[in-house]
Amino acid sequence: MRSGQCAAGAPVLQFTNCRILRGGTLLREDLWVRGGRILDPEKLFFEERRVADEQRDCGGRILAPGFIDVQINGGFGVDFSKATEDVGSGVALVARRLLSHGVTSFCPTLVTSPPEVYHKVLPQIPVKSGGPHGAGVLGVHLEGPFISREKRGAHPEAYLRSFEANAFHDVLATYGPLDNVCIVTLAPELDRSHEVIQALTAQGIRVSLGHSVADLRAAEVAVQSGATFITHLFNAMLPFHHRDPGIVGLLTSDQLPPGHCIFYGMIADGIHTNPAALRIAHRAHPQGLVLVTDAVPALGLGNGRHTLGQQEVEVDGLIAYIAGTKTLGGSIAPMDVCVRHFLQATGCSVESALEAASLHPAQMLGLEKTKGSLDFGADADFVVLDDTLHVQATYISGELVWQAEEAGP
Repeated sequence: MRSGQCAAGAPVLQFTNCRILRGGTLLREDLWVRGGRILDPEKLFFEERRVADEQRDCGGRILAPGFIDVQINGGFGVDFSKATEDVGSGVALVARRLLSHGVTSFCPTLVTSPPEVYHKVLPQIPVKSGGPHGAGVLGVHLEGPFISREKRGAHPEAYLRSFEANAFHDVLATYGPLDNVCIVTLAPELDRSHEVIQALTAQGIRVSLGHSVADLRAAEVAVQSGATFITHLFNAMLPFHHRDPGIVGLLTSDQLPPGHCIFYGMIADGIHTNPAALRIAHRAHPQGLVLVTDAVPALGLGNGRHTLGQQEVEVDGLIAYIAGTKTLGGSIAPMDVCVRHFLQATGCSVESALEAASLHPAQMLGLEKTKGSLDFGADADFVVLDDTLHVQATYISGELVWQAEEAGP
């Protein structure tokens, strides 16, 4: 009751002269904010008989929900898979730097690592609300070590694991407490994977399928067991084949539970996924597409050698390779770049491109009531964009947390 009274007494902000993304459409409407949430102006007018305390002219720009990155390994020299004494300061640095790219929430991602790394790092990355200090942390994404050796990609083979007789106990022994975890990527063809999927989803953790040689039937059984996401579609999985399309076939499978939407991550950096593949996926299953960066610690640093967990990554131009190989080692494209590339590559609508980086990841995480939309009652996390989808300002809980030079509001 007290918090409701506090919100009712908070100042009302009215963002005018803007196009807001709501219900899949860019609407020429004002955005009203109070107490960190999106406000229904009709209730304000007719029930409270109030008007705005402050108006901000947006100069005709687009207001979209803040971007959510559910797969980011680090950035700006910070490696989330490094077991340091002060992991939190690195997460905070990345959280702060992401604001300029329109990201208001993210899932720090750990690649395959030895158990001692998980035990040391995970307790140091708690769920945290966003604000002027940086983007919010929604929970950790654990990518590995329960993945395929054949499709390990940039993951170090020495630390890969399979499930032992007491499968979920083995998961807990590897990771430690799962309190701060929101996504686990695993290969569904591993023995006992289905009991692990069921145990993880029972704890509210999203299970993603990836780094896998699973055929379509194994993938369908995994979804029937509770899996809801595919990690970086097309990458580190069997290629599409007309007799057995593998994990890719989940996009059009008729064997999924009724009303069940499978979501899938796409790295739209111009390197990991050919534009034709982006178009195929988007046209087959647009409502499940989730843009992810898969960004590595080299994000924002330029050419040279950088770390990714237990390995080194060499950046050459726009490409990050595992040092000494031609194996891609994550991306160095931030989320706003991925949104623009996705729009250009697929020819989709501006609304679709923006929802792939906001609404869809929120839905995948079960957070769509508060994140990923500008619906009434949702958190006022949003990004101000020009017509070319370049970020002009970022807001979290209705508060301006980043602004481009000479940009408004």
